[in-house]
Amino acid sequence: MNLFTHRRLILLSGVLASLLMTTASLAQNYGPPQLIVAPSNFKGVHGLAVDKQGRLLAGSVVGMSITHVDVKTGKGTILVDAPQGQADDIAIGPKGEMAWTSFLQGVVRIRDNDSSPIRVIAKDLPGINSLAFDQQSGKLYASQVFLGDALWEIDVSAVLPPRLIKKDLGGFNGFEVGADGWIVAPLWFKGQIVKLNPVDGAMKIVNSEFKVPAAANYDSKGNIWAIDTKTGGLFRINAADGKRTLVAQLETGLDNLALDKNDNIYVSNMVDNGVQLVNPATGNVTQITKGGMAAPGGLKLSEDGKTLYVAHLFGLRAVDTASGKLSDIARMHGDPIEYPFALTLSKDHYVMSSWFTSTVQLLNRKDKSTKAMAHGLAAPMDAIELADGRVLVLELAAGALTQLSGADLHDKKQVLTGLQGPTQMIMGKDGGLYITELSGRLIRVDTANWSQKTIAEGLAAPEGLAQAPSGKFIVAEAAKRQLTEVDPANGNKRVIVSDLPIGFEAGPGLPPPYLTTGVAVAADGTVYFSADRDNGIYKIKPN
Repeated sequence: MNLFTHRRLILLSGVLASLLMTTASLAQNYGPPQLIVAPSNFKGVHGLAVDKQGRLLAGSVVGMSITHVDVKTGKGTILVDAPQGQADDIAIGPKGEMAWTSFLQGVVRIRDNDSSPIRVIAKDLPGINSLAFDQQSGKLYASQVFLGDALWEIDVSAVLPPRLIKKDLGGFNGFEVGADGWIVAPLWFKGQIVKLNPVDGAMKIVNSEFKVPAAANYDSKGNIWAIDTKTGGLFRINAADGKRTLVAQLETGLDNLALDKNDNIYVSNMVDNGVQLVNPATGNVTQITKGGMAAPGGLKLSEDGKTLYVAHLFGLRAVDTASGKLSDIARMHGDPIEYPFALTLSKDHYVMSSWFTSTVQLLNRKDKSTKAMAHGLAAPMDAIELADGRVLVLELAAGALTQLSGADLHDKKQVLTGLQGPTQMIMGKDGGLYITELSGRLIRVDTANWSQKTIAEGLAAPEGLAQAPSGKFIVAEAAKRQLTEVDPANGNKRVIVSDLPIGFEAGPGLPPPYLTTGVAVAADGTVYFSADRDNGIYKIKPN
């Protein structure tokens, strides 16, 4: 080798090394996921029961599970897992059998003991909500609420069809059968505590002072205990004259209560994702378990990057990105919001979407007043408010991008159809609208003429997305439980982190996205994401 050739090789190797360093700097590497908000036991906790063994059992509709909660440690152990464990309420029979209502599935299930098979004893009852056994006769009663309004007697052997006792009650929610055979119950929509005779449906009012009563149970002395989800109050009611006494002031969003053999009172709170123990004599409250997020979905960063806003189904919460401190912005049943699954921010509003209630809501960021609430949408998965006040919505059931306009958002127009499972969207730095589709595409839509262009294909059930400072997109591939970087210039994909607690499967008859994985990216490249499997919020930082 002559000297000239040697020098050329040295020069070429230097150029090659420089190119490799440049390529590496463009391909941003990330550290492992770090917790911002810790995981929790439930995805919203609802029905409670104390079984013959003295175990405290808690049901979750969204989490589709029944959990044994250790009252001393707060630790939760799954007793019946998804999807059969979906439980809005749980009832223990005189022989120790356990029955529960699967609200979204319209099914009542039962099993005789922990080792017995699970049996379906009633079906095709949408909104099946609360249930209780008559401890003397063994008869089982169940009510429909929200997606129906009726009370039924359920044959535990499933030989006879359910017997309709009464309909159009006004929201016959968490109830119990008394020693006299009459049922004591709250009427959610009427603000009343009532007693009902299951033989003929005769009903009488016990108390009418509640805002939104959620549950009513007896103690061993014959007193009635009731909770108000709107005010957060736990009350003792004299069964003889109906007079009530406030025993404990809790937070709003209460759902159910149960009493043990010593009359200790357990209360569930769906917003706080927790269970509290109340001393009936003193009113002292002990927090047994609590979660920072119920069912976290869509999330967005504030303009300064200091606050992460999270729609967690039962409320809207703010997270301080430096400390992880949580604060409530709005709570279900305490504030006028409707089960937010997704969230975006505009200059003046929190824009929340709910496929469950078919709504899009604009909530004022200053005073939390509702600017507009659009109903009747076809499973809205996400919404964005444009600078001129128009709102763009992804309607999953219609496969469409829909424009809402007018003061009340009642003017509706589909501007793009034929979408294949539209799930989440953001406005890109280039002014284009970027949308993920469950079919595996990331597309760009020109809002000037509604033309679309495919940016990437072959993604595994893509959900949340955000744009990094580099201009590339970070997409949550729920089916593969990973975050993937997509280059909009050529559609190239690169996995940046995998094996994540995301991609919680939908139950029977529910939309495939179910709980959407939200993604946000800060100015320094830090990626935040919601985890629907363990209910935590995480971040990954660029190295």
